[in-house]
Amino acid sequence: MDKLSPQRRSENMRRIRSKDMKPEMVVRRLVHRLGYRYRLHRKDLPGKPDLVFGPRRAAIFVHGCFWHQHDKAACLDGRVPKSNTAYWGPKLKRNVERDAAAQKALAEAGWRVLVVWECETRDQCLLESCLQSFLAPE
Repeated sequence: MDKLSPQRRSENMRRIRSKDMKPEMVVRRLVHRLGYRYRLHRKDLPGKPDLVFGPRRAAIFVHGCFWHQHDKAACLDGRVPKSNTAYWGPKLKRNVERDAAAQKALAEAGWRVLVVWECETRDQCLLESCLQSFLAPE
C-alpha cells in the first residue's frame, strides 16, 4: 500500500461525515421498511443517538469500525493506524470512552441501546433480524 502524503490524508479525513453515512443509511432504510418510525440525532439525549424510537425508549447508534474502534479480533477495520500513533491512540480512546459514557447514561435513564457496527451492515439479512428483535414490542 502506498503511503499517502499529508495533504492527501487531510483531504480524505475532511470528507468523512458524522451524519448520513452509508452504514447509517442502510440501517435507516431497513428500519423504515420494517415499519418503524424514528427521530434522528436527538441532541437532548446523551451521545446524540443516530436513530431514536421515543415511545419504545430505544436508541440505535451506528458506529464506524475505525472511529469507534470495533473489536480488533472481529473486525480489521478497527485497527489503530501505525503512523502518528501519538495522535491516533488518545483520539480513538476518547471516542470509545465517550461512547461508553453515553450508552451508560442512556441505560440509567431507562433507554434500551443497540450499537450497530459498520461491518455488520454488510449482511442485511442478519441485520434485519437483529433490528426486528431489538424493536419488537415486549
